[in-house]
Amino acid sequence: MRFTGFIAIVATLSVVSAMVASAQSRSLTLEQARQFALERNLSVAQAQNNVEAAQAGVLAATGNYLPTLSASAGWTRSQTDTPPGLFLNPITNQVTTTGGRSLDNTLNTSLSLNYTIFDGFSREGGYSRASSNSIATEHTAARTRQSIIYSVESAYLNVLRNEQLVKVSEENLKRGQRQLERITESNRVGALSRADVYRQQSQVAADELAVINAQNNFDKAKADLLALIGLDVNESFNISDPAISHDISQSELESSALMVNDFKQLSQRALANRPDYASATESVEAAEAGVTSARSTYFPTISAFARYGLTGQNFSTLSDRKNLNWGLSLSWNLFDGFRTNNQLQSAQVQRKNAELSLQQTERSINVEVKKALLDLEAARKTYEVSLKGLISATEDRKIAEERYNLGAGTLLDLLTANAGLVSAQANNVNAVYNYIIAKRNVEYSVGERAY
Repeated sequence: MRFTGFIAIVATLSVVSAMVASAQSRSLTLEQARQFALERNLSVAQAQNNVEAAQAGVLAATGNYLPTLSASAGWTRSQTDTPPGLFLNPITNQVTTTGGRSLDNTLNTSLSLNYTIFDGFSREGGYSRASSNSIATEHTAARTRQSIIYSVESAYLNVLRNEQLVKVSEENLKRGQRQLERITESNRVGALSRADVYRQQSQVAADELAVINAQNNFDKAKADLLALIGLDVNESFNISDPAISHDISQSELESSALMVNDFKQLSQRALANRPDYASATESVEAAEAGVTSARSTYFPTISAFARYGLTGQNFSTLSDRKNLNWGLSLSWNLFDGFRTNNQLQSAQVQRKNAELSLQQTERSINVEVKKALLDLEAARKTYEVSLKGLISATEDRKIAEERYNLGAGTLLDLLTANAGLVSAQANNVNAVYNYIIAKRNVEYSVGERAY
């Protein structure tokens, strides 16, 4: 009685501890996971930093259209040493001593203004290139956010998948334990052999191992999700979202079947909406602007300038000498050892490579859309087959259990049928989540969702 009371106390404390832990767990929905990822994921932060750097490049390119203003100041002290001597003044006939050391101070300040009137369209090319690079970087950041969100959705659904697989394993373990109790009782009264008891005990041990592995996979999936969205993996979260339906309707399956035949339309939508394709297009524009900048050296450069300066021996006499000058200057590099030609050739090659990269991006998008549709169709068919298999396996296990309890079947038949049921349940769980992920993959490949 004391031992039984101790067991009851331990069980009660375990239940209370589980309830406290559950109360302390924070609920994490899919939308919350998305927001955490956008705020804390390192790849998203790096992409945003690249956007800010590219915008700074646009500001610098804009500044090339403005005049430059500079100020300068300097102080010079010079010392002159001459040998000593006598000097006769022919007018006064006076003799004076010459030579020795003389010190002179010079203080000057100036303000200069320069403006480039024409530089062979180098400014225009630089601004176009910086602007296109900035836009391309923004599109790249947008695609990075889409990629991270898709990864978060896949990881979140993988957690839910593993949670369902844990439940399947636990239910199977409970069935095995109940069956072991019945077999043990039947053996006690002499209705069944001891071999059936040992065989069922072995099966229960295998089921317990399956539960441990399933729980471990579930915990690791949660850790992967939390790390992906930037949360502490040591914190406890309850991964659940009532908005995610585990029941797939027949109308939804039919809609997915029709979607497979819309490859051309989906491909066109992807090219119109995918940020990475827009980024590749802007990269071509940036490369074209690079050609313009490289060609600018073949043209002369025309500049205007103005300078105002003050010169004196000290601050009090600084304004005694004033100097103001202005004018135009023209420079033309007639021959530079083919450096301009080399730069132009390199820029043209970069433009060609950017055009090829754009073509490759288009091909990749078409392939991604096609594969996403094929995966969706396979997931749809797999789900339909899993439903049929689950129904059959459920009935087969039911019949095998009834036959065994009546003595018309063997334990091996029951174990085989039970294994088939567990496999069918796991296949159905995987089929459900594979279908949901495949459908979201189609959305990701089209790239219409903005974050």
